[in-house]
Amino acid sequence: MKLATIALLGALTTAAVLAQPVDLPAGTGPGVHGANSPFAPLSDRADVVPWSVLTAVKTRPEKNRLLPHFGVQQLALHQKTQRVQGFMMPLDPGEKQKHFLLSSVPLTCAFCLPGGPESMVEVKTKTPVKYSMEPVVVEGTFAVLSDDPFGLYYRMVDAVGVK
Repeated sequence: MKLATIALLGALTTAAVLAQPVDLPAGTGPGVHGANSPFAPLSDRADVVPWSVLTAVKTRPEKNRLLPHFGVQQLALHQKTQRVQGFMMPLDPGEKQKHFLLSSVPLTCAFCLPGGPESMVEVKTKTPVKYSMEPVVVEGTFAVLSDDPFGLYYRMVDAVGVK
C-alpha cells in the first residue's frame, strides 16, 4: 500500500470512530467521580455552598463563545462571604497554596479537567493553605463571573482554610 492510501484509511477510520455517539464528559457539567477513585465523594455539609447549586448554571451562545447564564441561586452568592468544599487543584508548585482551583470531584488525570467551569472555583487566599488530596473547605468573598477572560464562572478572594 502506498503511504497516501494508508494515511487516508487511517483518517477514515478516525472519522468513523469520532462519528460514533459517545456518552463521555465533554468539559461541561459537575464532573464525574469515578467508581474506582481512591477518594471518597464529598459528604454533604450544611455549612458550605452545595455543588448542585454551582453546577446548575446554564450557558448561552454569544458570538463564537458560550457564556454562563446564572440563575437566582447563583446570583445570590455574589460578593458575599461563602464557604465551599472541594478538591484542590494547585496552580503553583509547593506544599502551601495561595492560588488554586477547587473542584467538585478529585483529579483522576494530571492532564484532564474533572468537569466543566461550573464545577470549579478559582481561590485566592490571604494565607497559604496546605495542599491536600483530601477535600478542603475554604471561606472567602465569592464572585459570580459573567464574562471571565479565562472562562471561569466562580472566584473566591481573601479566602482562608476552614477546619
